[in-house]
Amino acid sequence: MVLIKFIGLIKLYLVIGLTYDKGDDFMTNPGVFDILGPIMIGPSSSHTAGAARLGKVARSIAHGHIKKVTFLLHGSFGKTYKGHGTDRALVAGILGMEPSDIRLRESLEIAKEKGLDVTFKEYDLGDVHPNTVKFLIETEEGTKSEVMGSSIGGGSILITEVNGNSVEFTGDYPTLIISHMDVPGIVSKVTSILYYEGINIAFMKVFRNQKGKEATMAFEVDTRISDDIIYEIESIEYISKVISINPVKEDE
Repeated sequence: MVLIKFIGLIKLYLVIGLTYDKGDDFMTNPGVFDILGPIMIGPSSSHTAGAARLGKVARSIAHGHIKKVTFLLHGSFGKTYKGHGTDRALVAGILGMEPSDIRLRESLEIAKEKGLDVTFKEYDLGDVHPNTVKFLIETEEGTKSEVMGSSIGGGSILITEVNGNSVEFTGDYPTLIISHMDVPGIVSKVTSILYYEGINIAFMKVFRNQKGKEATMAFEVDTRISDDIIYEIESIEYISKVISINPVKEDE
């Protein structure tokens, strides 16, 4: 039976491998390893691996020493977070653990030992993916952060909101989240800096609610961005904040 299943997986890999172009969009042309999911502590790639990665991104955005996290769990996350280990995976990510870390199962106990206050609430976040969570994070330095994201299958994630601003990024690449006023020339100034520093942009989106008001840029790039480049971008007029996020894939 095991051999039959293994042969079946090989056939699946060959079929998909012949038609899959890694340059294509993940959601329409997933690879076999996106379907099978990552190496992880079980039971579910969506409820554990994806949840741990969401926690790692939230940790990176918050910076500082995290002292308290409230997890607002939507849909399937809210209904099954205890039985599927989503609570432990989310906390593991906040603690900086990988989805494959054997300590993931003890993450709640480790958080308690470290004095990290965690609370889980079932919550309706609106018209979003059923495996969605919003993190409300407080640090010892007094800062507060809000991060919302979804586990979309196979351990993959999508971050959709940072500190009340709409965004869209996967956590697979080094990422810049830039808050700014919606005025002409801001995008070109940022992209010019990245160009002169030899940084290639993989994906880029701009989000705004109203013309001429606050907006957000999200850049996913191919190489990590140094503090010097971040400081240079922060110095641009009309830019109020720059958040740098390292990739959450274990092989990065």
